[in-house]
Amino acid sequence: MNHIDLSKLKVDRQQTSAPQMVKKPKLKRWHFVVAIVALGFIGYRFYHSVTAIQITRVVNSWPSQQYVVLDSTGYVVARRKAAVASKGTGRVEWLGVTEGEYVKEGTIVARLENHDVAAAYKAAEANSNVAYAGVLSAQTELSDADDNLRRVSFLYKKGLVAQITMREANSRVSRAHYAVSSAQATLAAARANQENAKSSLDYTEIRAPFDGVVIARSANVGDIVTPLSSAADAKGAVVVMADMHSLEVDADVSESSLGSLRIGQPCEIALDAFPSRRFRGEVSAIVPTVNRASATVTTKVRILDANASILPDMSARVSFLSRAMPAAQKPVLAVNPEALVKQDGHDVVYIIVNGKAKAVPVVLGAQLGEVRAISAALKVNDVLILNPSNKIKDGSPVTLPEAH
Repeated sequence: MNHIDLSKLKVDRQQTSAPQMVKKPKLKRWHFVVAIVALGFIGYRFYHSVTAIQITRVVNSWPSQQYVVLDSTGYVVARRKAAVASKGTGRVEWLGVTEGEYVKEGTIVARLENHDVAAAYKAAEANSNVAYAGVLSAQTELSDADDNLRRVSFLYKKGLVAQITMREANSRVSRAHYAVSSAQATLAAARANQENAKSSLDYTEIRAPFDGVVIARSANVGDIVTPLSSAADAKGAVVVMADMHSLEVDADVSESSLGSLRIGQPCEIALDAFPSRRFRGEVSAIVPTVNRASATVTTKVRILDANASILPDMSARVSFLSRAMPAAQKPVLAVNPEALVKQDGHDVVYIIVNGKAKAVPVVLGAQLGEVRAISAALKVNDVLILNPSNKIKDGSPVTLPEAH
């Protein structure tokens, strides 16, 4: 049996040593100081070389803005407007107009089924003819009675007929007069019934009450229309019409501003549908009622520059002016007065081109509300520097607020 020498497994602790660590070179403190100073210097130069600014834009403004007393908003309405309906009840048989169509007064726009009404009218017409014939018969009888009375009277004076015959002749004339009166009354009643039937027949033909444009169609062929529109699914009106020559703007004005308004006061109307156009107007009426909820008074402004493109219910802005303006107005360039600066005795603005400020000389015009009219080599929506500081010079690099 082999013996294992355990002494060889003994660890010699005197020969072991700790592992050697590799020393890295230490970064000296002055390196950090130099880096911080360099970064600060770069930031300082960058901050002072590119100036942060506020901007504004060149806008279009109108000469009338210098005479604005009060501004308000409202809607275009038609003073003359009607929901065209029938006084009778019936089913729509024919509809001859569509939205936007212009119709003349008296034009038939729709027709109701009228077979029963037409039959009733024919019967009334026949009764009138019968009554008229009765009048003719009664008048003929009266004529015969008058002739007979003259003959009997002649013979009575000669003593050739008895007194009773004379009385009978007079009585016949009286009865004939009464018969004529009765027949005429019957004829009048028959003709009245005929007129009533004719009116009922006319009600089945719905006509335009005035010259205007159809702005809405409330019923279709097959719908039942009734004056009260109380039946289920019944319609009250067939079409809605508006007189486009009676368009005006209803503008709500604060009751505290009523002292600034008067009848006939000139106005300028701006429609959202036509932002590049202005229309002249004048105050036609001030409704003598105050809305308690909003403390406003409705002011009606007549549109003087009538135009086929103006439609009811368009939203509008109304400027009440201190003086009237000519019909042909053109917008002018205008800027925020805080964008204007003096440079060598001249008025200039700074426009931003490719991230740099560029001085543009301007000629000042009138103050138009919150902006100032100018003449310059600029166009609408050009970006200008607002409140430019003394550091802004021609060619100075600038950064827009959106860059921050």
